[in-house]
Amino acid sequence: MTDARTPILIEALTLAYGEHRVLDGLTLSVPPASITALLGGNGAGKSSTLSALLGFVRADGGRIEVCGIDPGRDPDAARRCIAYLPENVALYQHLSAVENADYLLTLSGNRKSRAAIADAFTAAGLQERAWDQRLGGFSKGMRQKVAIAVALLREVPVLLLDEPTSGLDPRATADFNGLLASTRARGTSVLMVTHDLLSAVDVADRIGFLEGGRIVKQAEAHGPDRFDVRALRARFQADVDRAAA
Repeated sequence: MTDARTPILIEALTLAYGEHRVLDGLTLSVPPASITALLGGNGAGKSSTLSALLGFVRADGGRIEVCGIDPGRDPDAARRCIAYLPENVALYQHLSAVENADYLLTLSGNRKSRAAIADAFTAAGLQERAWDQRLGGFSKGMRQKVAIAVALLREVPVLLLDEPTSGLDPRATADFNGLLASTRARGTSVLMVTHDLLSAVDVADRIGFLEGGRIVKQAEAHGPDRFDVRALRARFQADVDRAAA
């Protein structure tokens, strides 16, 4: 039975490219208003998981749903529920932050007023003096703030992030994690794939370790320290070492 209340639901998912199986019985759920981080070495299946959720590839077996929709069968409907931030955010360098937001929201059929865009930029931590500047001079962190403001304005239930803190300095990473916490507080469900264990520890409600296309360990935040960072670091380093071998 389909459970539309679960924003992301994956059960026993398999996916192969030729003879190479990249997802091998992957099972994962992301509850409403929560942040889940997936970590793993190169080739663990992180990018393939995002591709399957976005409907870019169709799984060979198992179950995958975004807000009750199978993205393999109806990718357009699934994507209407998703805001996706790739590692390198694709924005228009010759347009200002406001112009980028207005254009992208118009394309998605969810155009907003300048006042609403300004409110989203404020929530994202983008300084007002940057709103009408062209993005050509923006840092990666500033471009991410524009992109996540657009995601908030789309008011979709699911946010997918691909290596969101790659290339960010510690201050920008902390700002980004604070923004994710605010996004969760608005009811959005976030799935992020990352190599940044410490960032995941700071903001995620649960952390899953991918290896060979399946989750081999999962930890949930609890107590004042949230996670056993030493144990998670040892697990993550073991995964990285195996991927590099």
